[in-house]
Amino acid sequence: MSSPPARVPLGRTGLEVSRIGFGSAPLGDFFERLDETTAIDTAKAAMAAGITLIDTSPHYGNGLAEHRIGTALRSVPRDSVVLSTKIGRVMDAARHCGEPLAKPAGGFVGSLPHRARFDYSYDGTMRSFEQSLLRLGTDRIDILLIHDIDGWTHGEDGVEARYCEAMKGAYRALSDLRRQGLVRAIGVGLDDHEWCERFLRDGDFDTILLAGRYSLLEQPALATLMPLALKKGVGVMLGGIFNSGILATGAIEGARYNYEAAPPEILKRVARIDLVCRSHGVPLARAAVQFCLGHPAVSSLLLGAVNPAEITRNLAALDEPAPRALWADLKSEGLLDPAAPTP
Repeated sequence: MSSPPARVPLGRTGLEVSRIGFGSAPLGDFFERLDETTAIDTAKAAMAAGITLIDTSPHYGNGLAEHRIGTALRSVPRDSVVLSTKIGRVMDAARHCGEPLAKPAGGFVGSLPHRARFDYSYDGTMRSFEQSLLRLGTDRIDILLIHDIDGWTHGEDGVEARYCEAMKGAYRALSDLRRQGLVRAIGVGLDDHEWCERFLRDGDFDTILLAGRYSLLEQPALATLMPLALKKGVGVMLGGIFNSGILATGAIEGARYNYEAAPPEILKRVARIDLVCRSHGVPLARAAVQFCLGHPAVSSLLLGAVNPAEITRNLAALDEPAPRALWADLKSEGLLDPAAPTP
């Protein structure tokens, strides 16, 4: 059985987090419906295994993941967990006469019957925060993040307006909540490293959750975002380190990359990375985890799971360090940025 993951500071927040955190997107029925008991038991297993950083969002199943996390939270002392959630979506709970049932968000096959709408205003942020407290069954949030300001979510023509709305409204609300002690740390949770960087330059943020832009497969955040985070003392949490699955499954038929079927060039690159890893006796997924933790800006990796056994598997990736020669070979093969820090 794996040892509990080490705890490290999250930037200058004053919070300590486990090196492996629990990402709860799968608990919102992401890609597949989960048995309710199994979903809650998975979150409980994460906490029992020593994972202290738990991340969720109203977006995950229109609040379903937050409800399931809230149930699991009631089995442990509240102070034993660093709880992270997000704002940007407000739920309209009541269905008006004649309206169809609310549809799950993209990628989610199940959800609560509530209708999500984007709202990055001051009042919308405060409402989203209050709704999360109620779903989670808690009186405070440790980390609160502005969620999904990017061209994928809002379109290239609409993202600038959403950014301005967030900086004028959501950022001010988060700052007030931090000052009042209702939130310990504020930040952004995005898939886009360039928008992450813009937020860090324009505001006083404590942490970022970056999904999919720094991984064993690709490192576009390496050149500017990661040095900026180090300079400003901003703690970095990484999500999507398997690039939606392909670095966990390998280049198999149906492997996902960026939430969709992986294109041929990505399948080919992953197969080459996997071959080098195998030559050193290191499973691809283990290499993916250990590589990301090698950057000095990174405090924790948020890994999802759909059953307790996957929690054990995630933690096992830390048990045996990969040989240094692996990273050297990946760089010499042109499969890893030569400037990327390695363990």
